[in-house]
Amino acid sequence: MIIIPENKIVILFDGVCNMCISSVKFIIKRDSKDVFRFVSIQSDIGQLLIKQNNIDVNKNDSIILIDDKKIKYRSNAVLTLLWYLNTFWKVLVIFYPLPSFLRDILYKFIAKRRYIFFGRKNKCMIPDKKYEFKFLNL
Repeated sequence: MIIIPENKIVILFDGVCNMCISSVKFIIKRDSKDVFRFVSIQSDIGQLLIKQNNIDVNKNDSIILIDDKKIKYRSNAVLTLLWYLNTFWKVLVIFYPLPSFLRDILYKFIAKRRYIFFGRKNKCMIPDKKYEFKFLNL
């Protein structure tokens, strides 16, 4: 069983997706309260977290938040993480009251085409040494 560090939110991300990798770098730079820890979906620990939390990555495969045993997907995950960041983009949380099925239309459109729009790597992202502590590993 993988234990998530206390008071941390885990972000499971697609470690070969250029958009996802750029998003992780964006989040790290703006995570001024050190709230987030990161795990690539393709990593061993990512696979264990997926199994441990019964996550269906066929339906949810680009960004998933695990916050104290609560799992958030798609636009719920994005808006939740924006809430914690030191960024102008936090203003987007005004869309949280909208039903998630409406917010997820745009999210799903982009997520399904992320490799076409942004490309992909042949192997998972290797974190910068400076931020290595933010990535969970076995």
